[in-house]
Amino acid sequence: MASYKTKTDMRHLFDEVSNWGRWGADDESGTLNYLTPDRVAAGARLVQSGRQISCARNFPVHPGPENPTPALHHMVMGGDDPCAHGVPGLECSLDFIGIAYHGLASSHIDALCHVFVDGKMYNGVDAREVRSTGARRNSIMCVKDGIAGRGVLLDIPRLRGASYVDPKEPVTGTELSAAARAQGVSVGEGDILLVSVGRDAHRQQHPPAGGGYPTLAGLGPDCIPWLHERKIAVLGSDAVHDPTPSSDSVEDWPIPVHMCGLVAMGLHLLDNLYLADLEKACAETRRWEFFIALAPLRIEKGTGSPVNPIAIL
Repeated sequence: MASYKTKTDMRHLFDEVSNWGRWGADDESGTLNYLTPDRVAAGARLVQSGRQISCARNFPVHPGPENPTPALHHMVMGGDDPCAHGVPGLECSLDFIGIAYHGLASSHIDALCHVFVDGKMYNGVDAREVRSTGARRNSIMCVKDGIAGRGVLLDIPRLRGASYVDPKEPVTGTELSAAARAQGVSVGEGDILLVSVGRDAHRQQHPPAGGGYPTLAGLGPDCIPWLHERKIAVLGSDAVHDPTPSSDSVEDWPIPVHMCGLVAMGLHLLDNLYLADLEKACAETRRWEFFIALAPLRIEKGTGSPVNPIAIL
């Protein structure tokens, strides 16, 4: 197993997994190119019971260590005064929402303009293409028509015989292979891969103390070539992929999965999913593959979007 301990190691890894130019100089879809219409249709044929399971967290309005900038949700009009709009005979309720969705609290998808390496984003695009008015390249609008296909869940706590992954022991590429074998499932081209680290079980047993920074498990750098070799389309996790905070990160490479995934590979990332219900359903049915669909908001020039992935068994 390769070791990635220095800046030189990480730069070599970045270059090794780079998809820059693979689908043309103007490409903004990255690994979504692997998710062809045929693969979407094949994913739909996995539906058996029709059971639908959300993989998203509730709208994060409550402040806490994981949520220093809580989302906004307030009423514009309620049932105590439903006619305030002045239209005779019309009674209704109205509300308002607002959210800074990047971070540790909101289930969201990262667009390919979200992270830069050496002033560049995916496909070598200059980071200055993201301006105060928004992203002119690699925005979330490349998935304005949604993402759907074959989903695969790899349950790493189940593999380890534990309720959660110890944040001090990042998931390895070898463990990803072992989990797939143990669950009798393959991971391949065009898949939407979800990796569980048991975030919620860990939080229940080890709640952040007194406003301290939360600790989340994640994937080690040696998972990156594993993901690249299998040509997955999208990667999701119940945490944020990179261990947070990382006690052994390489200098200038604080979030290698984001940096190599988003920037080098063009791999869209789903952060902060809620996977406990899906884990239970997959264990009950002994099936860890399913149809999954997600519909990001159509945010012009957006760096991502809140999202509610739905797994359909």
